[in-house]
Amino acid sequence: MERFDFVELKIPAEAEYVGVVRLTMSGIANRMGFSYEDIEDLKVAVSEAITNAVTHAYDDTGQGEITIGFGIYDDHLEIMIADRGNSFNMQKVRDEIGPYERDEPIENLREGGFGLFLIEALMDEVQINNNYGVIVLMKKYLSEKEVDFDGDQVSTTQ
Repeated sequence: MERFDFVELKIPAEAEYVGVVRLTMSGIANRMGFSYEDIEDLKVAVSEAITNAVTHAYDDTGQGEITIGFGIYDDHLEIMIADRGNSFNMQKVRDEIGPYERDEPIENLREGGFGLFLIEALMDEVQINNNYGVIVLMKKYLSEKEVDFDGDQVSTTQ
């Protein structure tokens, strides 16, 4: 049976808390064995998703909450960011969420949207639910092989 842990954070919808989430995610990803480059990609993707929620979900009032969930598996990390502050029922989120389609008009997701393209480029899978607020589910797999700069295999992760 695959190992699964879940860590959840709730933060005020204020830009100052992005760093707290980045540090938490970085610690989790490092513990899992992600490469430095993958951790940097994860930090950018998480920052974009939270900044999008802070900027658009609550009109910069700082009055709302953002909930961040980390699903920790043997071979991948799932990160869920909800801008209405609700706790996650992971199975319910999975059942209700759909894939992010590249040809879907950005306006259907939320004004702006460049961050979603960046997130999609950095993560292995991205899904969006925007029925009430927005839930972004991002998935990043541990690399099969970690290689150093000259292409020699350094380690293999399972």
